[in-house]
Amino acid sequence: MIICVVGMPGSGKGQIVRIFGKYGIPHVSMGDIVREEADRRGVPRTPEGMNSVSIQLRQELGDNAVAKLTIPKVRELLKTHEAVIIEGVRSLDEIQTFKDAFPEEKVIIIAVHSSPQKRFERLSRRGRSDDPKSWSAFEARDWKELKFGLGNVIALADYLIVNEGHLTQYRRKIEKLAERLGVTYLALKGGAS
Repeated sequence: MIICVVGMPGSGKGQIVRIFGKYGIPHVSMGDIVREEADRRGVPRTPEGMNSVSIQLRQELGDNAVAKLTIPKVRELLKTHEAVIIEGVRSLDEIQTFKDAFPEEKVIIIAVHSSPQKRFERLSRRGRSDDPKSWSAFEARDWKELKFGLGNVIALADYLIVNEGHLTQYRRKIEKLAERLGVTYLALKGGAS
């Protein structure tokens, strides 16, 4: 099973990765793939630098470039795990790339939704070098994500979790979804790892 976790920046995708991870489900971050590529090219990990690398990759390898670069890591993890999370999918083209690369696997999309204000607050606290430092930079990043097609992936998700309340409530929702998807069962039978 391939579980694609999608959402706008700061929506709370990382919590799903962490909670599913405690059940032995490994993950691949598409954002990390772009950051690794930025490092390889000597591009700074600023919002502008990351945007530049994202655009360059898509010009060189097509709109599904980051998905193509993610496939080898996912393939390797599937050798020893029954499920893998891919965090940060941004387009339906990328989803189709994973479906084509892994025709034997069930591909599930989990979308996380949070309001722009909540997301901006979280990103401001997170303080990663490529996080926006102002509201205008935050809005520009959102538009960039939407232009990649992220809104379409969210709209067609198999599951939607709203992350607006307290962190404890959000974690409970994730735990319930993990149980519903059988992630907890995989951990019990030792099949997740």
